[in-house]
Amino acid sequence: MGPVGTAAVRDGGAALPGGFWAAVRVWLEKPQVANRRLCGAAIEAEGTVLLGESEGGSPRLTAVPGGGTDEGPQGAAELSRLWREVSGHLPPSLTARGRPGSELRAVLRTLLPRARPAGPPAPPTKELVVQDVYSGIVTFLPLEENKEGKYQIKKCNTYEIQLTHIKDEEWSVSIVALSSEDWFSDGITYPKLAWLGNELLPKLAKWSVEQKHSEFRSTLSLISVAKYCKVYQDLKEKYKEMVKVWPEVTDPEKFVYEDVAIATYLLILWEEERKEKGLAKKQSFVDLGCGNGLLVHILSSEGHSGRGIDVRRRKIWDMYGPETHLEELSIMPGDSHLFPDTDWLIGNHSDELTPWIPVIAARSSYSCSYFVLPCCFFDFHGKYSRKQSKKTQYREYLDFVAEVGSVCGFHVEEDCLRIPSTKRVCLIGKNRTYPSTECALIDNQITRYIHNRQTCPVVACDRGVGFNHKDCSDVCKEAGSGLPENEMETSGRIWMPGFQPREKVEQIRNCAALPRDFVDDVVLNVANLLLNTVPQKSCSNTHGGNMNTWNQGESLSLREVAEHLNKETLRRLKSEYGGLQTLLKNNHQVFEVLNGRVHIRDWRKEKPSRKTKPEVKRCLSAEAYKTRLCWFFIHHPNGCALPSESCPYAHGTEELRQSKTIKKKKHTQC
Repeated sequence: MGPVGTAAVRDGGAALPGGFWAAVRVWLEKPQVANRRLCGAAIEAEGTVLLGESEGGSPRLTAVPGGGTDEGPQGAAELSRLWREVSGHLPPSLTARGRPGSELRAVLRTLLPRARPAGPPAPPTKELVVQDVYSGIVTFLPLEENKEGKYQIKKCNTYEIQLTHIKDEEWSVSIVALSSEDWFSDGITYPKLAWLGNELLPKLAKWSVEQKHSEFRSTLSLISVAKYCKVYQDLKEKYKEMVKVWPEVTDPEKFVYEDVAIATYLLILWEEERKEKGLAKKQSFVDLGCGNGLLVHILSSEGHSGRGIDVRRRKIWDMYGPETHLEELSIMPGDSHLFPDTDWLIGNHSDELTPWIPVIAARSSYSCSYFVLPCCFFDFHGKYSRKQSKKTQYREYLDFVAEVGSVCGFHVEEDCLRIPSTKRVCLIGKNRTYPSTECALIDNQITRYIHNRQTCPVVACDRGVGFNHKDCSDVCKEAGSGLPENEMETSGRIWMPGFQPREKVEQIRNCAALPRDFVDDVVLNVANLLLNTVPQKSCSNTHGGNMNTWNQGESLSLREVAEHLNKETLRRLKSEYGGLQTLLKNNHQVFEVLNGRVHIRDWRKEKPSRKTKPEVKRCLSAEAYKTRLCWFFIHHPNGCALPSESCPYAHGTEELRQSKTIKKKKHTQC
C-alpha cells in the first residue's frame, strides 16, 4: 500500500462530508469529465452489502435504469454473483475496517473507452466499487475474467479515495494505491499513478467543496450509456466524410458531430421504444425546421422513413441524394400542417416552432410523439418574456416548453444530450397521460391554454393547466386580441392568426449591413468618449517620432457608452442582434470589449491567439496585411502606437494593398 497523493481541503460552508460523496459520484458516473480517453461509464447495478455475513453475504440490490445491461434484474444478479466470487479476496484494508454487520455500498460499473484515431477501441472494463460511508473511504476494484468465466479482482490496480477530517474546517482528500509496486497502466481504463495524483486528485478536492447543484438532469439519463458510446463511434466513423465536403459557412466539425450525437440518441431511444411497445417497424419522423438536413439524412440512412421541412433551402441539400426527403416550406401552426401518419415530430433548434411542436404532435394523432431541443426562446407568438427572476432564463424556458407538453397530455421527460452546445437539454413526449377517448377534452384544454397565453396577464398564465377564462378578469375582454372562445374551440385553419414564421430570406442583423458612414460615426463618437474621459491614461511611446505619450483612454461600461449616444442611433442599433456591443466587437481594430466594459485596443499588447495554429495565423495575416487603413493613424490624437513596419494596417493610402478573399475552410495552405 502506498499513498499516491493528498490534497488539503478547507471547508467553510459545511460542504463536507456530503460534498466528498457527491464528487465520488461524479467520478463513478461521469469519469469522462476527468479522463478524456473514456466515453463514459455504465452503472450496471448497485446495492447494500453487510460485512461479516457468511460467504460475504447476499447483497440487497437495486437495479439502475439506463445502465449497460438490457435488463435491470440481470445487472443485479451479476452484482450478486460477483460479490460472492470476490468477497473472499477483498483487500485486507477493506475487511479490517468493517465491523461485523456494518454496511457497505457496492456499485458495479463498466468503463467505456473512447475510440482511438487508429485501430479499434480498447475493450470495456468492469469495476466493482465499494463505498464505506462510515469510514469515508471508497475502494475501486478492477475485475478481470478468468478461463472459467468467473471474475476476479485485478489486485495490482486497486486503489482507494479517502476523506479525512483533520480539525475544525480542515480536511484532506487522498488517493492510496493498495499495490503500487506492480501497478499496470494502459493509459485508458487503467490510468497511471501519476495521473491519479496530479489530475484526478485535484479535481476530486475541488468538486468536494464546490457545492454545485445542477438544475438539469444527468447527461444521457434516459438511455444506455454503453449503447450510446458504441453507436456514436460507429456513426461518427460512417459520416466523418461530411466534414470534408461541408458546403455551408457554419463550422463543419461542430454541426456534423452534433447531428451525429443527436441521431445516436434518437436511434437508441426509438430502439428502446420498439422493445417496450413490441413494434416491428422502425419509427417514421418529420423534422420541423430541419436546417442543413443532416439529421434527416442520418436517420433516413439508418432505416427510418421521414422528411425534413424548413423555410429556407440549404446548399448542402443537393448533396444527400433522392433518398433524403427535404422540403422548402413555411409551417403555420394549424389544421393544414398536421402529420397523422407520423410517429415522431422532431424540433432540433426549431426556434419559433418549438412550443408548437407538442401541440402539433397532440393534434396529429394519439400515437404521435415528439422530441424538442430548445435553443432560442420563443412563445406561441413572438419572443418569450421572462416571468421569474429566481430561475435562469434557460431553465424558465425549458419549464415553459415542458408545461406546454403537459397541457397537451404528454408525460414529459427531460434529458441532457452530449453535444458541443450550451443548449443541450431535450424534452421528450412519448407517452400520454389520458386515454384516447378524452382527445376532444384535451384539445379544448390546449385551445384555452394557447388563447390565455396570448391575451392574459402573467399571474393568470402561471396558474397552470386548464384554468377558466373567468380567471382572466376583464383583461381578456379589453385586450381584444385572439379569437373568442367558441371560435377557438371549433378550431379554424390557423390556430393563432398573428403567428409569424421565420422569413424565407435570412436577414443579416449583426450590424454588418449597417451603412458604413453610420458605423464610422458611432466608432468615432465612442472612441472620442473614451479618449476624452479624465483622468487619461498615458504611457511612453517607445517607437520614436514627435510624440512622447500615447493616450490609452479610459474604459466605460456598455451602459455608460449607450447613455452618451443619441436616441436615433440607439434605435437603429436595437434593431440589430447584439446592438451596440456587436458593433463595437465588429470593429476589432479600434475596441476591445471585456466583461461588459469597452476599452481602446492597444496593439502593442496584442498576443497571438492560442486557438489558432501558427501556420494558419501566418497565412491569414499575410492575406490581410495592409489591406485596410489604420484607424489610429487617421483619427487618434497621438496617431498609431505602432511604427508603420509593425502595424498590420496601412499608414496612408500609399501603403494599401489589394484585398484578397480569405477562404476560411482551407487555411492550412498559404
